[in-house]
Amino acid sequence: MKRATAPARPLIALGAGLAAVGTAALLGLPNLAKAPEARLTAAASAPPEGAYWHTRVLTKHPEHRQVGSGANLYTVVQQSLVEEWTAPDGRRWVGSRELGAYPQSAADRAAWRRDGSPTKWTRTANGQTVSLSTKPAKGHVTPVRGDNTFFLLGQRLTYDEVQRLPANPDALKAWLTQAARVSQMSEASVDRNITSALPSLLHELPAPKEVRAAAYQALLTMPGVTSRGKSVDGAGRTGAALSIKFQPASQKEETFKVTTDLVVDTGTMLLLSDSQTTLRNGKVFLNKTMSQTVLQAGWTNTEPAVPALP
Repeated sequence: MKRATAPARPLIALGAGLAAVGTAALLGLPNLAKAPEARLTAAASAPPEGAYWHTRVLTKHPEHRQVGSGANLYTVVQQSLVEEWTAPDGRRWVGSRELGAYPQSAADRAAWRRDGSPTKWTRTANGQTVSLSTKPAKGHVTPVRGDNTFFLLGQRLTYDEVQRLPANPDALKAWLTQAARVSQMSEASVDRNITSALPSLLHELPAPKEVRAAAYQALLTMPGVTSRGKSVDGAGRTGAALSIKFQPASQKEETFKVTTDLVVDTGTMLLLSDSQTTLRNGKVFLNKTMSQTVLQAGWTNTEPAVPALP
């Protein structure tokens, strides 16, 4: 495992055969040999269950500048589909496709109809240049160049190291705390960064189910996180709902209030959806408001290709 900004400086050596006591010493944690439940997930890495770890994510975000003319002003929502394929050796491909914009609300749809029901926009209501269309684009897929590792809270991990992340919530939080400190994050921002990193273990990284379960359980204990019972995501799937209210890290951020709502399938321990709402002085700040629906997450043998329309 390597630091993202300084590859030569290791945080923890998670190589095969590493004793729990040695890991504890490197982490600065209590002796893990005295806490069997906090041991690493396995003595050897679990083999991959396919050629690629694959995610397919639908993103929706409102255009923060209104379009239309005269009294017929309205907000449109942009949609995009992004798929990623990551091989165990870290090679990665990304496919993306714009799915077309649409009026956000019933009132927006009415204003759009009065505006002549345009299918594309090149100017906003105040004359700024945009490129929006109601029609899907062709899309593309391309390999990602660079370091073939998996990124987690400032650290770059190999596939084997991802497999050996702690499968106990407390041990995982301790590992992430140390990762944040090695990455020279301020003490005031450590909890916030851990809270932001934990959901990535629920879909972005090829972590074992036991590690994903530990990430979910750890998330429930973080400041600002509230369980909301059951909820339905944008694809009609039911899961456990969590709400995260992020505390401002500085006085500059105090005018913003950010809430992230997650829906998690606690059977598979995979993230179903993630939506963020940002208020600025009590009003919705569209620049930082969006939703993501994780349509697929898991192993596949299907080769990378341009994302198909949903």
